Amino acid sequence: MAGGPYNIPRNTKGEGKFLYIFSPKALLYTGIALIIGYVLTYPFAKWIFNNGKISFFGTVGIGAIGYVISSFKIPDSNNFEITRKAGGEYIDQIILRYLRFKKKKNKIYTFYTEDKKDEQ
Repeated sequence: MAGGPYNIPRNTKGEGKFLYIFSPKALLYTGIALIIGYVLTYPFAKWIFNNGKISFFGTVGIGAIGYVISSFKIPDSNNFEITRKAGGEYIDQIILRYLRFKKKKNKIYTFYTEDKKDEQ
């Protein structure tokens, strides 16, 4: 009995990633953080300390912070108020939500309904 080829099901979720650890979002955030890190650390390291190695390590450090912001989630724990409310969400989503809140001048809209005690 001759059989044809059989495709084995497999998880292909991570195959579209560049260098596997970088999703497109993580690559974008890391690249932006590297540029910001270079702009911030180069003048201080080169002109003040006269050392280019400090600029390299500062740039890589700020790039790593960009990667962490884009890739890691806030742990889901009941020990702290922030982890209780935002646990399981990506850090960049929390930062974007905070910036939108500040852009609206800290306005919180609530729906007010009168209590039944007020009617009696």
